[in-house]
Formats: sequence, structure tokens, C-alpha cells
Amino acid sequence: MTLKWWAVVVAAVSVTSCVTANVVIGAVAGEQLPLVVNLFALTTAGTAVVLAVIAELHERLDDRVSALTEFLVDRLNEIEAHTGDRNTGFVEGYLLSHGQDAAVLPFGRRGRGAAER
Repeated sequence: MTLKWWAVVVAAVSVTSCVTANVVIGAVAGEQLPLVVNLFALTTAGTAVVLAVIAELHERLDDRVSALTEFLVDRLNEIEAHTGDRNTGFVEGYLLSHGQDAAVLPFGRRGRGAAER
């Protein structure tokens, strides 16, 4: 069970036990449950509800981030495939325009200093 559902169960049990205790004590003895017990039950229920809401928002945010990540990966793969085709066409066009003996030299490695040349 996830945190959200545990928090919902805790809130439901807390409120149910508080109401049941108040009804039983009121019906049997004609008295009231001490204020501290009622405040503790209500504080527990309120905290559990807030925790459940935060857990739900976190789950939704996680789903959105996952969907965005998948979209970006797909888009970057598409861009990479398209860019690779353009570079291939550029090299083939260069070779065709300069004859079969034209040499295509790769760029040198970046980051070399003047001392290494």
C-alpha cells in the first residue's frame, strides 16, 4: 500500500474511533470524552489528510516528469536521426561535386594546445 492510502486509512480510523468513543461515552455514561483525546484524534486525522494530499501531488508530479522525460528522449532521438541524415547527405554532395578523388578530412580533435601541434 502506498503512503497516500495508509494516510487515508489512518484518517478514517482516527475519525471513526473518535466519533464512536464520543457516542458510546455519551450514551452509556452521559459524559463527554476528554478534550485532549478529541483534539489528538482530530490532529491525527488532519495530519493524515494533509499527508495524503501531499503524497497524491507528489505522485502526479512524478508522472508528469516521467512523461516529459520520455517525450524529450523521443524528440532527441528523432533530432539525432534527422541530423545524421543531413551530415551524410552533405558529405555525399561534397564528394559528388568535387569528383571521386576529393578527400574528406575529419576535423582535428578539439582542445589541443599550441604546444601539441
